[in-house]
Amino acid sequence: MSAPRLAIGIGCRAGATAANIISLVQRTLDEARLDSAGAKLFTIDTKGDEIGLIKASRLLAIPIVFLSRDALAARAADAITRSDRVEVLYDVPSIAETAALAGAGLGSHLIVPRVTAGAVSCAIAIGRS
Repeated sequence: MSAPRLAIGIGCRAGATAANIISLVQRTLDEARLDSAGAKLFTIDTKGDEIGLIKASRLLAIPIVFLSRDALAARAADAITRSDRVEVLYDVPSIAETAALAGAGLGSHLIVPRVTAGAVSCAIAIGRS
């Protein structure tokens, strides 16, 4: 049997700081009593040049994967929360939730729906590797 795959979805506004991203990821993992071992961060590919995300990934020692809008859209029906702003900009209800679900793979489900702190949002999904 394969180990669970923990996927941490991240949404953020342009210019979000690494410190804010790290703080929310660590708080969310702590509150859910989850360990980041083997986890990966996931977000939309249009955030590939966000210095805060790249730096947060490095400082957290959690790899980051940038997913296509189509990959996120494929999991939109499974999102729990909705952001009108995100729907207008990206045609998905939540970057954090859809990225986590897409990153965790087929058959995955959210174990932590989107939480937000300032310019950053985070959600956690689990699936099978």
